Amino acid sequence: MSSSSGTPESWISSFCSLLGHEYFAEISEDFIEDDFNLTGLQTQVAMYKEALEMILDVEPEDDDDEDEDDEEEEGDESIEGEDHKVRRVATDRRHHRMASDLSIIESSAEMLYGLIHQRFICSRAGIQQMSEKYELGHFGVCPRTYCEGVRTLPVGLSDVPGEDTVKLFCPSCLDVYIPPNSRFQTVDGAFFGRTFGALFLLTFPDYDISKKGMDTLGGHGARSMATTASDEEKDKINGMNVQNLGPGLGKGKMYEPKIYGFKVSERARSGPRMSWLRDRPVDIRELDEAALYANPDESDDDAGLNNGARTQPTQTLGGAGGARKMRRPNGGSPMSVEALGELFA
Repeated sequence: MSSSSGTPESWISSFCSLLGHEYFAEISEDFIEDDFNLTGLQTQVAMYKEALEMILDVEPEDDDDEDEDDEEEEGDESIEGEDHKVRRVATDRRHHRMASDLSIIESSAEMLYGLIHQRFICSRAGIQQMSEKYELGHFGVCPRTYCEGVRTLPVGLSDVPGEDTVKLFCPSCLDVYIPPNSRFQTVDGAFFGRTFGALFLLTFPDYDISKKGMDTLGGHGARSMATTASDEEKDKINGMNVQNLGPGLGKGKMYEPKIYGFKVSERARSGPRMSWLRDRPVDIRELDEAALYANPDESDDDAGLNNGARTQPTQTLGGAGGARKMRRPNGGSPMSVEALGELFA
């Protein structure tokens, strides 16, 4: 393959332009040539040296076998009979083995590039390149209805190759989904890893993740940072914008099954189950651990709240003035009549 300028296309560009490889970023050769970035990969990839040379478009080193083959061919001219046939069969087998090795090297090069890609997208240059693809909506949108087309990020459920395929992580509902197109279901999830999704959100905390994918397709994807002027959107909790903390979760963002307008009870056979998984506090500031630690008095006041309802305080003996906790003797049974009689005596 060759580019429009007439220069041959690099192996990296060719690999990333293949159908189904739209999620991949083009790794810079400087990153690959740094031995520190490749630590530990030699033992995970077969024919590591040859695969690395293929990725970098480096011509393989010439062996002295070619010179020896020339000398053998000159000597073969004087040899007749069965000896000459045996040598010719051995030469054909050697060429056949070289062709089979080439296919192994190509497979190893794809595996090696994927493992390097897992590390590259967590670097400064790599995550910046992935953010540009995210802005343009290259990774698709969340299929969940209540997320309303929020853009997703490619992630893996494991860092070990061959365990699972790539998944799409939605920062709105904080869940993962299978890519809708089948061409992505053959891409190894280890090529993206488990770190990228969370690291991306921490690196770009000012992104407006609630921006819809259709807005990007409509030409409004310059830099989707949160620029609204409301005080709530300016607030930050644990370094994240308030509006980016699970905007697709909570009340009004969960499907409620109904029959003739009446909600189906959770106790019914067909009722909703485990809706708490998509729950979100009404007051999002309850998640501000730093503020609760700095103001312990306020946190104690809110400790009696349970889902918006204040629970009854624990009862103690001796009235409000002389609060005395109920204590049992060491080793005593909670059902012991004698122990309870002594406490209320």
